[in-house]
Amino acid sequence: MDIILRNVGKKYNKTWIFRNFSHRFSAGHSYAIVGSNGSGKSTLMQIIAGYLLPTTGSIEYLAPQHTKTPPHSFFRWYTLVAPYMELIEELTLQEFIKFHFRFKKLQDDLSWQDVIHFLSWEDASEKMLKHFSSGMKQKLQLGLAFLTDVPIVLLDEPTANLDASNIEWYLQQIEKVKSKKLIITFSNQPHEYTFCNQVVDLESYK
Repeated sequence: MDIILRNVGKKYNKTWIFRNFSHRFSAGHSYAIVGSNGSGKSTLMQIIAGYLLPTTGSIEYLAPQHTKTPPHSFFRWYTLVAPYMELIEELTLQEFIKFHFRFKKLQDDLSWQDVIHFLSWEDASEKMLKHFSSGMKQKLQLGLAFLTDVPIVLLDEPTANLDASNIEWYLQQIEKVKSKKLIITFSNQPHEYTFCNQVVDLESYK
């Protein structure tokens, strides 16, 4: 699937966060959207994901064979990882994984047990998410994103709260999936997007 943005802009009250942003994100490639704090990286990600409407411009989602996908059904095609996303903390790890895959499909006919093994958390199956550290919650989001059978992954500050060993785990896993998916990373940390084919500086669209 390709994502095409044409002259997209977003402002709050009278202040433009960014404007006239045009870009085509193509299947099988990886992109980094960079910029300083407040440049609008998270806002742009939420616009692409359909969480926010742009003030100006348009977005087009092209499925294989260039079939247009309506914005209201785009959620079926992607997973999203962000440190500010809330998880259902009253669920156990096992319950949360099963809940996630009621809405998305696991790739390669994997099971929820395979997901736990992938995360190396065999002893945490019955642990409630409210007892997980912020780093564990972030790793859980990443693990689900890597193993979900969708063509697009959106990553906002993907290694936030991760320690050095889990940052290395992230980089290893992203290398395995980058040729199979369209990945867009929103970050100002170079180590998070070293794998990307193209870097786009959002500061240029003020």
